[in-house]
Amino acid sequence: MVNPNPELADGAAAIDCLYADDALLVLSKPAGLLCVPGRGPDKQDCLSARAQQRWPGALIVHRLDMGTSGLVLMARTTPAQRALGHAFAERTIEKRYQAVVQGCMAAPTTDNGWGDITLPIAADWERRPLRVIDPQHGKPSHTRWRVLDVDTSAQTTRLELAPVTGRTHQLRVHLAALGHAILGDALYADAATQARAPRLLLHAQQLGFTHPCTGEWLEFILVANF
Repeated sequence: MVNPNPELADGAAAIDCLYADDALLVLSKPAGLLCVPGRGPDKQDCLSARAQQRWPGALIVHRLDMGTSGLVLMARTTPAQRALGHAFAERTIEKRYQAVVQGCMAAPTTDNGWGDITLPIAADWERRPLRVIDPQHGKPSHTRWRVLDVDTSAQTTRLELAPVTGRTHQLRVHLAALGHAILGDALYADAATQARAPRLLLHAQQLGFTHPCTGEWLEFILVANF
């Protein structure tokens, strides 16, 4: 396991880097920062733009939602981007998230406490960018989850999440569909659940993958601060 050793750059392009070599970068994205530029001049500041100021030519491999914090992997060469993108597509990259959700969830009693959500997800074209559970038209979607802690006084549950597939908003949609929306979720939670946190309480905490050049297995952990 590689322990995080964040390095903070100076100036407008400040960014936390946990690891950098000639092939790839492992970065810490704060909540509220886009991964790639959005539409309009007010949405040009983003993780990829900051990374490219410091590491010219840095390439996107995957994304996190704007409201999600945590680990993001970027490539520094086209072959590395292709190899890492293939690893994501083949589901050989290990990803773990933490979330705090509304309500008290009972831990599954089988499979070492892990449960599965396999509800199919489709685009909600009339309310884009929202997604919906759609048994007829939705794409197969699979999230594994386990309970880390239940706060009965606050009526919340902290979960570890392992997305097997990578659909847009998958974790948020799956948990909301179970009746346990993530606190602070402005898209899928009701107003009361949104108001319980100043941000979306979803964090990409762990990444494990094979280095595209050396073949070494690398693992990074960035503990959630909520």
